[in-house]
Amino acid sequence: MHGTTTLTDAPLRTPPAHSNAVGIWLLACAVLVYAMVVVGGVTRLTGSGLSMVRWHPVSGVLPPVGAEAWQHEFDAYRASPEYRLVNRGMSLAEFKRIFWMEYAHRLLGRGIGIAFLAPFLVFLAMRAIPRGMTPRLVGVFVLGSLQGVLGWYMVRSGLVDEPRVSQYRLAAHLSLAVVIYVYLLALALQLLGLRGPTGVAATRSGAIRGLALAAGGSVFVTLVMGAFVAGLEAGYLHPTFPTMSGYWIPPGMFEAAPWWRNFFENPVTAQFTHRVLAFVSGAAVFAAWVASLGAHVPRRARLWAHASLAAVVVQIGLGISTLLFHVPIPLAAGHQAGAIALLTCLTGLYLATRTPRLAPALSTGRAYAWFSQGTRRRGDSEKCASRRM
Repeated sequence: MHGTTTLTDAPLRTPPAHSNAVGIWLLACAVLVYAMVVVGGVTRLTGSGLSMVRWHPVSGVLPPVGAEAWQHEFDAYRASPEYRLVNRGMSLAEFKRIFWMEYAHRLLGRGIGIAFLAPFLVFLAMRAIPRGMTPRLVGVFVLGSLQGVLGWYMVRSGLVDEPRVSQYRLAAHLSLAVVIYVYLLALALQLLGLRGPTGVAATRSGAIRGLALAAGGSVFVTLVMGAFVAGLEAGYLHPTFPTMSGYWIPPGMFEAAPWWRNFFENPVTAQFTHRVLAFVSGAAVFAAWVASLGAHVPRRARLWAHASLAAVVVQIGLGISTLLFHVPIPLAAGHQAGAIALLTCLTGLYLATRTPRLAPALSTGRAYAWFSQGTRRRGDSEKCASRRM
């Protein structure tokens, strides 16, 4: 007789024929969301985010055409606080430059919606979506729609009195985009075959999995705090490192009351907190990397750990450089993109150390087939044993 196969080590059922196609589609959508985050950061850094003062979800797909349409758009902008307080005297040609940046950002958002919805409906009609995944994909579409509404809600905050968007709304807008990206990425990687080990290797990988999850949570919180730094323009304060203008703990950190408001409304406190969280995240990633060097760690998990360590070193370097050089656009945009790249690596590390029973997006269908397969094996073994008696 062949060696006994336990349920823990039994292979999962081969994914449906269309799983790779669905996985590639979701991965492409994740890449588009990544690009959206980067373009959004550049839009904010170039001061273009408040150039489109009206929101037309459908008709806004087309840009102004002709001199009259451009003048009408420019007149609407000249009634905004940003023109009156910041860009008074701006020419139509200068307005077009910032308008096109924001227009590209919004057009990309609409493009992502189409790139997600159209293939989803096709796969749904073909019954190619793995069992149990359809509700998750509907949830992703709902979150994407809410993201568009939240983006306009954020812009509206800068069109009332001050030409600056609310840092709270900015942080919420960025956070939701990152959540959508990581979720799409995780679903895609699982469908494309990224799953963790079994047996002894699964047991040894548990610590790495926990460290990867902790590091990912820390990086996410650091990223959210970075949104507050951006919204408060705190990156222009204390452009020194490792101290903040000679102080390890700068003065004026707790001037607002109640005390907790300082973390979200005091630029000094926001920058200090962002710095501390960055090194906490670096330590967590380093701990996961050290754990990955042990025996019985899958090769792909070790590769993701190496990538995570490299990404966090580059990310910290970009953050320090952005600060020291007074927030130049290329470095600041690279710093925001680097945070998403780091989360990508940590997501891969987490999935590469997660047990197969829990990892696949189509876990319900596979678990049933897996259990049935194991039951049939046990039944066949019992029949063979009874015949020999």
